[in-house]
Amino acid sequence: MPEPVGKIGKKYAVYLPKSVVRAAGIREGDKVKFGVVGNTVEIQVIRNPLELAISGSKFASLKPSEIEEISLSEQARHAKNSP
Repeated sequence: MPEPVGKIGKKYAVYLPKSVVRAAGIREGDKVKFGVVGNTVEIQVIRNPLELAISGSKFASLKPSEIEEISLSEQARHAKNSP
């Protein structure tokens, strides 16, 4: 299967092939970051942090009691360091 090919349009607009857009999960309005390595242009999608929090994969879990314990510890630490 041939590699997908995009196009550079007016004002250097980059037109990506549908197969690339679908594979990367890119949507209209997404922000991207560009990088250049040699003669290669890299495009990295910048995901919305709120969207990632809601729909992204979860990698940790805390019980309410653990959150409370951390909160009390942090409050005590800040109170100790206050003037």
